[in-house]
Amino acid sequence: MSSPAQSPARATEITGQAERRRTFAVISHPDAGKSTLTEALALHAKVIGTAGATNGKSNRKDTVSDWQQMEKDRGISISSAALQFSYRDTVINLLDTPGHADFSEDTYRVLAAVDCAVMLVDAGKGLETQTMKLFEVCRQRNLPIITVINKWDRPGLDPLELMDEITERTGLTPMPLTWAIGIAGDFRGVWDIRRNEFAKFARNSSGAQIALTEYMTPEAAAESEGDAWDDSIEEASLVVDTDAPLDLEAFYAGKATPLLFSSAALNFGVKQILDTLVDFAPPASPRPDVSGETRPVEAPFSGFVFKVQAGMNQAHRDHVAFIRVCSGMFERGMVVTQTRTGKSFATKYAQQVFGRDREVIDTAFPGDVVGLVNASTLRVGDTLFVEEPVEYPAIPLFAPEHFQVARSKDPSKYKQFRRGIEQLEHEGVIQVLRSDLRGDQAPVLAAVGPMQFEVVEDRMHHDFNAPMRLERLPYTLARLTTPDAAATLSTVHGAEVLERSDGEFLALFNDIWAMRRVEKNYPELPLTEIGTKRE
Repeated sequence: MSSPAQSPARATEITGQAERRRTFAVISHPDAGKSTLTEALALHAKVIGTAGATNGKSNRKDTVSDWQQMEKDRGISISSAALQFSYRDTVINLLDTPGHADFSEDTYRVLAAVDCAVMLVDAGKGLETQTMKLFEVCRQRNLPIITVINKWDRPGLDPLELMDEITERTGLTPMPLTWAIGIAGDFRGVWDIRRNEFAKFARNSSGAQIALTEYMTPEAAAESEGDAWDDSIEEASLVVDTDAPLDLEAFYAGKATPLLFSSAALNFGVKQILDTLVDFAPPASPRPDVSGETRPVEAPFSGFVFKVQAGMNQAHRDHVAFIRVCSGMFERGMVVTQTRTGKSFATKYAQQVFGRDREVIDTAFPGDVVGLVNASTLRVGDTLFVEEPVEYPAIPLFAPEHFQVARSKDPSKYKQFRRGIEQLEHEGVIQVLRSDLRGDQAPVLAAVGPMQFEVVEDRMHHDFNAPMRLERLPYTLARLTTPDAAATLSTVHGAEVLERSDGEFLALFNDIWAMRRVEKNYPELPLTEIGTKRE
């Protein structure tokens, strides 16, 4: 794709800045320690003074990436968060993802905006269901994966058993860059294989501060740790290639995964993770558009919206559209064009986000995440550009599996109710289905997982002062159809057709048997499986 020429100096600056960016997401099964690792990485980069996790969730401080009240109450992430900080000479863009499977749509959107993923594995549980589902999304997106075995300070599986499981279930070849010294539950430190040195850890302030670390030669480590060192090194020798610990080509091709050991809660092994990201994670690079062509990073500005979030500033009730910069230099105040509508607007209110905290940002480069405040026309998946038009692939909606009718508890607050539902739909918190028969006062909420309804209820009450009640519908699956199918399916027990906000018509069925009866009796009706299933 040809792009308008930039000055050589500007193009060189943009290319150099893109090379400095590392944009990645942390993925795992719930409770594997994603938000704790996010805090630990920020702590080691010296952008926060104290980590949020202390001695477990019963004594947990608020993490910088978990800012919604439900996240604080439950100790889980229910919304993705963007953090940017510098480490060494590199700009880290870390996108924390929701931990619960019910919020898979939000995680999927984040994975569309990153260049790499850190797969966090609980040392005691191995590869769990949600980890594998998210791994498959990464595979589909050709994202290189760095694997971190977390919680080595607790009793867990044998490291060689974990290596075998990763190989058998993912097809990736583990390439250990660090190896735990001491069995799971007796974490002494890590052998840094690239540097051939022992990093000996000591707990500091229950994990709220950077762990005390002493670096030793292998000979000194053997004298200090005795059998624990000897046994661990002997075990490592079965899988570690000390001459070539990392095959970058295999890593980028999705055939191998660098592997490290850590305890994020105690801040053990975290510096080694950061160093691996800086040294080996891919920088921002040209991204393909809808036609499959790539737009060079030095081309004029372009980016796409991967998330819209309201309620981050309770005082102003604003909402933020999160933009992944794909090419060029973003400059606050620049006039950009929205591909979907063809309309232009000025980016006057542009901010950099660190959890819930924000500050004005004047420039950003490929790989960065920019928060555009109160850009009310933007939707998830929208492309923005200057000069030469471009459109990046849409971020598809998931196939919903749970359906409930929403009604306002207080008829006098119908305006707040309607505004709240529209805002949550805008953010992608919930899918909203409507029909003439049901009317606007009783929209059908469609969700990937039932916890999404709890988020909707909570935010309708606290953010919009519009308490609501929900009534469960018996439907369990949906198919894409056409408006013409509505008349036919209105006479069928256990089926209904509703329109989604993106203009698609969804046929809902009580179960697979109800759908098969319709397919048998009305073979001419179009019923298409929704492309993106729950991951």
